[in-house]
This record gives sequence, C-alpha cells and structure tokens, in this order.
Amino acid sequence: MNLTPDTCYRALLARDPRYDGRFFTCVKSTRIYCRPLCPAPPPKFEHCTFVASAAAAQAAGFRPCLRCRPESAPDSAAWAGTSTTVTRALRLIEEGALDGGSVEALADRLGLGARQLRRLFLRHVGAAPVVVAQTRRLLLAKQLLHQTELPITEVALASGFGSVRRFNETFRRLYGRAPGTLRGRRGADRAPTRPDISLLLPYRPPYDWQAMLGFLGVRAIRGLEAVDGNRYRRTIRLGAEIGEIAVTHVPEEAVLRVSIRFPRLDALPGIIARVRRLFDLQADPEAIRRALSRDEALAPLVQARPGLRVPGGWDAFEVAVRGILGQQVTVGAATRLAERLVDRLGDRLPEDAGVPGLDRLFPLPERFALETIAAIGMPGARAAALVQLASAYRAEPRLFDRCHDLAETISRLRDLPGVGDWTAHYIAMRALQENDAFLASDVALQRALVVDGRRPTARGLLARAEAWRPWRAYAVMHLWHADAATASRPCLRRAR
Repeated sequence: MNLTPDTCYRALLARDPRYDGRFFTCVKSTRIYCRPLCPAPPPKFEHCTFVASAAAAQAAGFRPCLRCRPESAPDSAAWAGTSTTVTRALRLIEEGALDGGSVEALADRLGLGARQLRRLFLRHVGAAPVVVAQTRRLLLAKQLLHQTELPITEVALASGFGSVRRFNETFRRLYGRAPGTLRGRRGADRAPTRPDISLLLPYRPPYDWQAMLGFLGVRAIRGLEAVDGNRYRRTIRLGAEIGEIAVTHVPEEAVLRVSIRFPRLDALPGIIARVRRLFDLQADPEAIRRALSRDEALAPLVQARPGLRVPGGWDAFEVAVRGILGQQVTVGAATRLAERLVDRLGDRLPEDAGVPGLDRLFPLPERFALETIAAIGMPGARAAALVQLASAYRAEPRLFDRCHDLAETISRLRDLPGVGDWTAHYIAMRALQENDAFLASDVALQRALVVDGRRPTARGLLARAEAWRPWRAYAVMHLWHADAATASRPCLRRAR
C-alpha cells in the first residue's frame, strides 16, 4: 500500500481496519499516538504525523492512546522486505535479545557494527533498537495489565524489565500515571496469580485456522502435542524449565487466545515470540494475495484460501530433525518415526506436572545416540545424519540463526549432514520464517502445476516462481493444499 499522508488520513477518517498496524497517527496537539481505527474524534490533518511503528511514535515523544490500545494492533510489516538485517534484529528483540543484552552484542550477532545497526533502524523503523525494545516491553506490560490478573511486580518481570522501580519510572514517564491506575478499582479486587496466563495475540485477517489445525494435527506427536476441537496444545521446554501452551481461535476479534503455563515469568516474551512464529501471526494476507494472484494457476487457489498461513515450529532443532525423518516418506510414516524417537529419547513429564494428555518432551540434542535412533526403524545413513546434526547443534547453539539473506541461510543449512536442498528450504520455511523459501524439487508442487499431462522440472518451477517473490513459501502452501485436494487425500505424499 502507498502510505502517503493523504492516504493515511483518509484511512483514519474511515477507521479502515485494513490499515490497522500499518501506520500510527501521532497527534501533535495531544502528544498521543493512535491506531487508524481509534474511536476518538479524528484530529485535524494539520495536527497529524504518520509513522510506521509504535516505536517511532514513542521515539518522537508521543504516548500510547488508552482508548485504541496500540498494543492490540496486528504486527506492523512496514519494514518487511526493506532490510533483512532489520527484520532479523526485530525478531531477536522480540525474543528478548535486548532485555539482558546490549546493542553491541545484538549487532555482533547480526554480523555488523552497532553504529550501522542504529542507522538501519532509524531509516527503516524510525527508532533506535533500544527504543524498539523499550516499546515492546511497555506495550506487553500494558497488555498484561489489561488481560491478566498478575500483580504489578510480576507484570514488570514478565514484560522484560529488570526491576519494579525501573518499570514504574518508565511507565510514569510515558503514560504520566502509575501502572496500577490502568486497572482502576478492579486492581484492588484481583485474585492471586493464576497458574496460567491467558493473552490475546492479534493477526491481520483473514486467517485460515482450520487449515493451520489440519496441518499441525496430522503431524502431531502423541504425548508431545495435540489438536482437539478448536485447540492446539503442546508441552514446551526452555532451559531447565518445562510448561505448556494451549492456543484457540477467536475469529470475531481477529485474535488467537494463548494460555501459557510456565514457571518463569521472565520467559514470557520469548514464549510469545515463538507462538507468533508457530502460527505465522506476522503474515500480510493482502500483500501475499496481490503478489500470488498474478499467476493464473495460483489466483484461484489464493481466492479460495485467502487466509492460508505457513505453519512454523516451536523449536528449530525439532523442525530440522522432523525434516530429516520425513525425507522420502509419507506424512504418517514420518510422524510415526518422530513418535518413536520421542518415546525412546524424550523425557517424561512428572505426574504432578498438570498437563492432561501430554506427558512427553522433545529430546535434547545430547540424547541422540546412533544405536537408539537406528533401532526405531530407519536407514542407517539417516540415523547417522540425525546424530551428526545433534552434535553440530550442541557445538554451535546458533546453528539455526538466519543469515544475511536466504541464499546464505540455505547454503549454511546444506552444509549440515543429511540436509539437501529440499530439507534446507523446509527448515528455512518452517523454523526460520523465511517467506521466500521454496521447495522446487517437491513432487507435490510439480503435480499441482501439471500442464498437458507434463510436470514442470525443478529448474522450470524455479524460473516460474521468480514472479512469486518474496512470498514463495505461501505459494508452496497453496500448491500443497491443491495437490491434496486433487488427490482426495488428507495428507500429502511427502512428509512436510
């Protein structure tokens, strides 16, 4: 969308939900910034400044509106495609990279200098990395104040602040009031902390929830994850702590409701970031539709499923293992192999963990032993590849970090034992949220694009997919669904 000031102002007057999260309106007369659909009377055009992110608004000295609640806006993708480095940095910040670390350490992780990183952020986001991190913490804190019963001290910890004093000072400086006042009289009557935290995570509609559940359901590893009715559940592990997430869809509000049970509140930002990645909540369906609809074969598929997302993974190592397990076998066979692996190598949850129906954790890399893996019924070369993969991951914990561009990421993944081009793109697509990953050698994709009885070659498919950039991963999902529908099978031939 061409977001000129005139376009933004017209969207503001119309309270057009299509623009929610794409820009924020900074009102110079009140020093408040709002979403496009704010219910307050619209300001005059000359009093408005339009910015691409909440961080840019706060960097300019504006405070969040208490009526439209900017923390409830879908994630903005204003900078997507402009700088891969910024996109990677934003995802690391969302996972908490600056909660206990420095901009210098973040820049080093990205392979550039701190000064260059600050320049990129100012150009593409409109705010420095530290301001982006502070904005994320404050908006999460505000969300926790509105949506949970956590005490103020626990809100401060859960949103990434190092101390309650710092949280109170920052909150007062931005909002001009104490955090507890946002709860009003309700705060005094709040019950003690509940064992789980329930939050609403917004997305940009439409969202094909049934397709997401279908994809995850046929691949669910018994005891580790489950799809029942409208809900997805799984056990999680971060460090030495274990917990559970449960996710349901609330279509009338365009949100996913996630219930999180985890003993460490300071892990909450990282858990939320993983849930967003797992359910692809940052997707921009309108941009994807415009790009893919230009292809005559994809246009009807996109029209039939406009809210199709790319299912992610909870953990990159887990996705890589499952990618290798699924080479040259069906989805069902790959899932059975994964269940045997988890059953033999994964830890069991204690009986008092309180996770009904789920009693397994995905095995840690150090548990991968050649004899045990070979015994589950798979070729020796593939078992050896899993052991070598686990060894490489133990030696390099950032093995699955995204590189500067997709080509470099794929090249690095292909250097791993047992990982070819198909598996590398599969890992990039599901674990690293590479929107442009593309499995050109996938048989299902080739079947879905048969012309006059002839399948396209991998090279021909790559050439055709150039027009689908940067959304080739979404084309993969549409073609997989088309192939499954044509063959009248609930699962696809390859283990995806």
